[in-house]
Amino acid sequence: MADVSRETPVIEPEPADAVEAFFGPRADLVRRYTASLAAHGEERGLIGPLELPRLWTRHVLNCAAAAPLFSGRVGDVGSGAGLPGLVLAIARPDVEWVLIETMERRVAWLTEQVSDLGLENVEIVRTRAEEWNRGATLDAVTARAVSAFRTLVPLTAPLVRDGGELILLKGANAQTEIAAAEKAIRRFRLTDVRVEVVGDAVLAEPTRVIRATVR
Repeated sequence: MADVSRETPVIEPEPADAVEAFFGPRADLVRRYTASLAAHGEERGLIGPLELPRLWTRHVLNCAAAAPLFSGRVGDVGSGAGLPGLVLAIARPDVEWVLIETMERRVAWLTEQVSDLGLENVEIVRTRAEEWNRGATLDAVTARAVSAFRTLVPLTAPLVRDGGELILLKGANAQTEIAAAEKAIRRFRLTDVRVEVVGDAVLAEPTRVIRATVR
């Protein structure tokens, strides 16, 4: 009898309506990216072995739902596999994306994907957020699955210009994370800190985002 536990997970079927809704004429680009991530993500240490059956809904579309929130020049801290940075760069070619990643193998992956997909609106910077030396120059910073909000605030807020935003993709405990970050919120002078739900018209499980203005 076959050992079911050792069988290769099957990638989740594409939710075609959602993909078209979020990506429109650029849907083929996100299909190529997702196929590459499915084929090579585990072996390259980008995604876990259990993620293929939920790759579209839990990861790609979860990121894409936040795309309308961004404008200008946006940093993605801890870009990793490109979630959310590459997905957002595909969905929003009118926005400039700076993917900030420190691990060499992940930077290599991001560089390959940017080249393969022909993304002209992406810059990759190999550095830690705390070692960013360009000053508070970004219009917004995002991050996903990097750390708790109270830990992310000191890593992300210094990168953002006065009046810019933190737009951080979070899970169901987003409101609790805000409550736990009271000291960091005061220290970095964040205002209008709130949770927003996006993608609920398209996704069964919408995306939760912590937004805050940096002053």
